[in-house]
Amino acid sequence: MEFVGFQLRNNLFVAPMAGVTDRPFRQLCKKMGAGLAVSEMVTSNSLLYGSAKTLRRANHIGETAPIAVQIAGSDPRMMAEAARHNVERGAQIIDINMGCPAKKVCNVMAGSALMQDETQVGRILDAVVGAVPNTPVTLKFRTGWNLANKNAPAIARIAEAAGVRALAIHGRTRCQQYRGEAEYDTIALVKTLVNIPVIANGDITTPEKAKQVLDATGADGLMIGRAAQGRPWLFREIEHYLKTGEHLPPAKADEILAVLLAHLDDLYAFYGRETGVKVARKHISWYTKGLIGSAAFRKIMNTLPDAEQQRGAVHAFFLRHAAEHGRLTYAHEDNDKEALAA
Repeated sequence: MEFVGFQLRNNLFVAPMAGVTDRPFRQLCKKMGAGLAVSEMVTSNSLLYGSAKTLRRANHIGETAPIAVQIAGSDPRMMAEAARHNVERGAQIIDINMGCPAKKVCNVMAGSALMQDETQVGRILDAVVGAVPNTPVTLKFRTGWNLANKNAPAIARIAEAAGVRALAIHGRTRCQQYRGEAEYDTIALVKTLVNIPVIANGDITTPEKAKQVLDATGADGLMIGRAAQGRPWLFREIEHYLKTGEHLPPAKADEILAVLLAHLDDLYAFYGRETGVKVARKHISWYTKGLIGSAAFRKIMNTLPDAEQQRGAVHAFFLRHAAEHGRLTYAHEDNDKEALAA
């Protein structure tokens, strides 16, 4: 797929997620079939450029191109400077966050809160596009601020007029957060109104749902976020299904274990072993969610203080699970109380 001047493996994108899409996760998703992965949002506040969190989020050493960095803020001048700053440090695509629904972001009129002020949206987009004329700028946003104000079509037109090269739209309003079901009619409408690529996002959890969303919206690609947590192989499953109409065999226990252990090693190397252990806990929870016995395992795992014990516990859990059940067995396949608590 050609996308804003880059040739991608496919039209499947990893959604930027704070605290999730760090470099180890982005690299893993690309390896498992994603065409592009966008970084966690980086602040536009220059006072924080040197903070450990910002430096970590902007760390793309060894990452497969193209490098896409998402910036967040509400001031056009600061956003423009953030775009220049990140391009100077290797960003090949600048993505603007107008989709984050978090209160701490919206309370400073950033993220999806900006959708309330279309004039300010235009100022920010003009400033960022003008600041990095040789770098593609993309925009991620929602269908609107609330159900009574679904102004994604208006924002899309503003973006295209400003020179934004592609749009990613989450099929919920800001006020919906992640509740309810994503809707795709608004995304389909936007697709008919602009001549730049439109990427559909929201509740894309299976290969079948991926095809349904593409068919329903006419979108140029799909952006997948929460469904890939603990399931990075979802990208290759969707890629294969869209190409062939057939399903790949489910990932086997030994492969999942190998993927998880490699992911843990990358987290330890990226964050340092002490912080890496803490960050790894949520990923281990996602990889094991729903497996019989996983609730008890996670309770113990979350108390383990070092990488060696954490890694050993993961290895032992998967080997024991496979030995007892013959394969990975999920709670919905069993009716016992422990399974349903997993």
